Amino acid sequence: MTTTEMPTAVRTRQTATGKKPPRRGREGAAWVFLSPWVLGAAVLTLLPMAVSLYLSFTDYDLFNPPQWVGLRNYTQMFTEDPRYWRSVVATLTYVVIAVPLQLGLALVVALALKSMRRGRGFYRSAFYAPSLLGASMSIALVWRAVFNDGGTVDNLLGTGGWVNQPGWALLAIALLTVWQFGAPMVIFLAGLQQIPGELYEAAAVDGASRWRQFLSITVPMLSPVIFFNLVLQTIQAFQVFTPAFAISAGKGGPADSTLFYTLYLYDRGFVASHMGYASAMAWILLLVIGAVTAVLFRTSRSWVFYASEGDR
Repeated sequence: MTTTEMPTAVRTRQTATGKKPPRRGREGAAWVFLSPWVLGAAVLTLLPMAVSLYLSFTDYDLFNPPQWVGLRNYTQMFTEDPRYWRSVVATLTYVVIAVPLQLGLALVVALALKSMRRGRGFYRSAFYAPSLLGASMSIALVWRAVFNDGGTVDNLLGTGGWVNQPGWALLAIALLTVWQFGAPMVIFLAGLQQIPGELYEAAAVDGASRWRQFLSITVPMLSPVIFFNLVLQTIQAFQVFTPAFAISAGKGGPADSTLFYTLYLYDRGFVASHMGYASAMAWILLLVIGAVTAVLFRTSRSWVFYASEGDR
C-alpha cells in the first residue's frame, strides 16, 4: 500500500465504522428536553381543565364534597339567570367597541412612526409603555379616579362621573383598553416595514393618491398582520377582568353595565361559592372563544392576502 493510499483507506474504514445515533436514541433525547414543558402542561393546564370539566356537572361550594347534578348548572345558566345574560351582553358590547378602536388607533400610530425619521425608537417605547402598565390594578384605580365624580373628565367636560352612569361606565373601560394599543402597534409597525417600497413608488408613478395607496397596497399587504392582531385582541377582550373589577369595585355596576363575563364568573365562584356553576361558565366561555376564533379563521379566506400564494 502506498503512502498516498493510506489516508483514503483510513477514511474509508472510519466511514464504514462510524454510525449515526439510533433514531430511538434521538427521540429519547428530544423527550428529555421536552419533558419540563410536557409536565407543566399536564399538571398546570390539562389536569385543572379536567377537574373543571367535572366540577361543571356538580354542585360544589369549595367546602363540601362536590355533588353530581348533571346539566343543572348549564340549564340554570341559560334559562334561570338574567344576570348571566346581562354579563354576556356587556362583554359582547365591550368587544365590539374596544377591539376595532384599539386596532384602528394602533394602525394609525404605526403608520405615523413608519414615516418618522428621527426619534422613532423613543416614541415606539413611549407608546408601548401603556401595554405594560394598563393591565395592573393600580392603573385601573387611577383610571377610575379620572372618570369619577370630580375627576379630570368631569372637570373638563362637565358630564359627571362616567363610572357612575350606566351609559358611560362601559365606555370608560373600553377607553382604557384602547389606551393600551402599544402591543398591536409594534406588530403593525413590523409588518409595515416588510412592505416593499417599490410598490409605493410604482403606484405614485401611476398617479395613485396616498389614500389609494393605503387601500390598494398597505391594507392587502398588511392583512395577515391585521388578522393576527384581530384574533389576539379579540381573545383578550373576551377575558377582560381587572379594569371591570377595579372600576366597579367588583360589583359590575352601575346597573350591571360593567358586569363582564369573567367578573360574573368570579362572583359566582369566589364570592357566592358556587364553584360548579362558575366552572360551567368557564367552559361556555372557552367554547365561545373557540367558535369566534374559528369564524375569524373561516372568514379570513376572503380578505387576508398572502404574497406567497398569489392573488385569491
